Amino acid sequence: MKEIILILAEIINTMHDIILNLMEFAGLDLTDKDLHLWIMGIIGICIFGGTHLFFKYLSKYGITAISFVYTFTVMVVIVFAIEIQQQITGRGNMEFDDAVIGLWGFLLFFAAFLLIKAIHKGINSQLSRKDNKPTNRRFRSEGNKRSSQ
Repeated sequence: MKEIILILAEIINTMHDIILNLMEFAGLDLTDKDLHLWIMGIIGICIFGGTHLFFKYLSKYGITAISFVYTFTVMVVIVFAIEIQQQITGRGNMEFDDAVIGLWGFLLFFAAFLLIKAIHKGINSQLSRKDNKPTNRRFRSEGNKRSSQ
């Protein structure tokens, strides 16, 4: 996990240097803050556009699907933040497998939530069917005979 973070950091640093060099070559005198404003703004609006289209598609499946994707995204950030914190403080081992197991825990609990939700929905639909059935069939059939005469 530490190696992955170091590789990602190196990629970002290299991209940072390339962009700064391109800006200098183009004659633009951008500060580091200017660069962050433009790059993060562009990255953010691209992510927003993709997320908006994706969530619009997911909305066909209900709010639960959107809530799941959002929660899973937050969980990814949290488990990796915990692993990085463990490395920085020296409390625990920073391992990719720990992050994956943490996400599996969320998926397991979410599956249990879906199962409980499905059972609850099934029970409610059974109860509503019973409530809609007439209680006295004889009276109903006699009423239909009278209206047809």
